[in-house]
Amino acid sequence: MRVLITGICGFAGSALAESLLGRREGLSIAGIDNLMRPGSETNRNRLRKMGVEFIHGDIRQSSDFENLPAADWVIDAAANPSVLAGVQAGFSSRQLFEHNLSSLVNVLEYCKKHSAGLILVSSSRVYSIPALASLPLRDERNAFVLDCSAPLPPGVSAEGVTRDFSTAPPISLYGSLKLAAETIALEYGEAFGFPVWIDRCGVLAGAGQFGTPDQGIFSYWIHAHHARRPLRYIGFDGAGKQVRDAFHPADLAGLIDAQFRTGRRRGERIYTVGGGARNACSLAMLNAWCDARFGPHPPASDPRPRPYDVPWLIMDSRDAAVDFGFKIETPLEKILEQIAAHAEAHSQWLETSGL
Repeated sequence: MRVLITGICGFAGSALAESLLGRREGLSIAGIDNLMRPGSETNRNRLRKMGVEFIHGDIRQSSDFENLPAADWVIDAAANPSVLAGVQAGFSSRQLFEHNLSSLVNVLEYCKKHSAGLILVSSSRVYSIPALASLPLRDERNAFVLDCSAPLPPGVSAEGVTRDFSTAPPISLYGSLKLAAETIALEYGEAFGFPVWIDRCGVLAGAGQFGTPDQGIFSYWIHAHHARRPLRYIGFDGAGKQVRDAFHPADLAGLIDAQFRTGRRRGERIYTVGGGARNACSLAMLNAWCDARFGPHPPASDPRPRPYDVPWLIMDSRDAAVDFGFKIETPLEKILEQIAAHAEAHSQWLETSGL
C-alpha cells in the first residue's frame, strides 16, 4: 500500500510515518513538506533512513502536486497547529487561511485524480468556546474537573467531548478553518467517490515535538522547565488548573491503520480521539511532575485571560474504540518521561523550535 503524508517533516507527520511503518509490512510512504516550520529540517534525514521518500514542496501550490507519486491514501497533517494563528504577530489571518484551508483543495484534487482515500487530521478546537467555558467545573487537586452532578449539554461527559458537542461560533479562526476543512473534505469524498475519515485529535504530544507556548504545550513546558526558562500560568486566576489530554501519535497511527483497513462507504466519518480522562493533566499537575523530575521551578502567575483559551477539554474516544478497536497504548507518564529524556539529551531544543 502507498501512502502520501502532507507535512511529513512536522512532529505529527514524521511520527505517524515512523509508527505506520512499524505496524504494517509492505507499506510505502512518500511525504511533502515546505520545511517552513523551525526544526522541521531535523526530521528530513531521519525519514530518509526509514525509507520515506521526501518531496520538498508546498501544498499551497497546485503545481507542486504534478509530480507527486500516486498513493492509495493521503494523511493530511500539514497545517499551522496554533489556535492563536492569525490573531498574533508573525502569522497573518490570510496566511492562516492559505495554509489551513485553501491548500486543502489541492490535496482533495490529488485524491480525486488518484482515487486515494483521505485521513484528515483535525482538531479538538473545532468546538464552541462559550460552550466549553460554561461547562460546570470544580477544583480538584489543582485541576478543573467536570462536575457531572450538574446538568451537562449534549456531547460531553466525564469521558470527554464527542462530535455532538456544539461547534457554534466563536471557535477561533484556527478552529473555524479546521471545521470548514472537514465539511469540504466530506463533500469531495461524497461527490467523487473516495473514502474520507476525519479524526478530531486531542493534544498530540511526544519526544521530538517542536513545542511552543501556544502549541505542543506538554513538550514546551517540559523543555522550558528543564532549561529553567520563565514559565507562566496564564488566565483562570493564574493557577494553572486548565486541563487537556495528551495523545501520542503512535496511538493515532493505530486508529489510522484501522481506518485504512475499513471498507465502510457510508455512515459516520468524524471521530473524536485523544488521550482521554486517563491521560488528562492540568498545567499545575504538569509542573509538579517537572518539579519532581528536574527540581523546583515555580511559574509566574498571570491571571489575565488569553484569546481562545478554555479551562477544560478532553476527547472522548469511545466511538473510535467501538468502530475501530482504538485504544490508548501510551499512558501519560510514558509520554512525559519520553519528552523529559529528550529534553535532557537536547538542551538546545527550544532554540531548534524557533524560541
